[in-house]
Amino acid sequence: MPAILRRPILTTGLMALTLGAAAACGSSSSGGSGATVTPAASSTPSVNSAAAALVPASVKSKGTLVVAADATYAPNEFIGSDGKTVEGMDADLAKAIGTALGLKVTVTNETFDGIIPGIAAGKYDLGMSSFTDTKLREKTVDFVDYFQAGTSFFENAQGGPTVTGLSSLCGLKVAVEKGTTQQDGATAQGKKCKTAGKPNVTVDTFPDQNGANLALQSGHDQVGMADSPVAAYQVKQSSGKFKLVGTAYGVAPYGIAMPKGGMTQAVQAAITGLIADGTYNQILTKWGVQSGAITAPTINGATS
Repeated sequence: MPAILRRPILTTGLMALTLGAAAACGSSSSGGSGATVTPAASSTPSVNSAAAALVPASVKSKGTLVVAADATYAPNEFIGSDGKTVEGMDADLAKAIGTALGLKVTVTNETFDGIIPGIAAGKYDLGMSSFTDTKLREKTVDFVDYFQAGTSFFENAQGGPTVTGLSSLCGLKVAVEKGTTQQDGATAQGKKCKTAGKPNVTVDTFPDQNGANLALQSGHDQVGMADSPVAAYQVKQSSGKFKLVGTAYGVAPYGIAMPKGGMTQAVQAAITGLIADGTYNQILTKWGVQSGAITAPTINGATS
């Protein structure tokens, strides 16, 4: 996104990808920061006193959770029609978590590969940006896992290579967002291709998913890779310009990233409450990603 991963296209013919929800709100190019999240209209969470009691004093004294997201990964996170507000599934969940913990929430737009370093440096309290929880990332931050997704492939609908899975990428040019599990997967597959005596995979990385989408749409690259809910949303919003291909792989947990030894217990308790009172499912359903719902959040549940 992983982490899974996202984004609207801003070119003629694919303007629909700038929409933040399939039927409701529009999106401009990414760029706003410090935007206060608008809560999901269908959910009305309240303070969870047990969860709020677990918030560290250093965070409670601030009164506000600063949450970082790369807002180019609709429907999970994207910039709304006002050009600055971060909207989407993760934004709504962040607001609900903040309410449960008795805290305000501010979401800041940050490039994906800058979020975890920013958390480690104390710049952000949480990172909610479709992060796949991995063993490698757990060396730097803690995660509370709250969703699950795999990786899907998509390409131009008017013609493209036959892609059935990772093994089909040999000799192809693949567009991915920098720092994602998609970059890792495509790069690892390239090594396998070379070992087997086949052409390498050309992995083109971009600072955000918008750039990867544009490279695919322009024909510079042949295949795009993103988290399954994001890839499906982009294809749906492309007005027939993109199509899903192959079989999704690598179902793994999304995690909310946070500094080591800090907010894990409080965030886990907050999400547990949101699942129990129905807010969690309402938010996922609002954005059409309910197929990735889990029944209980875990701490550092990476599978690889």
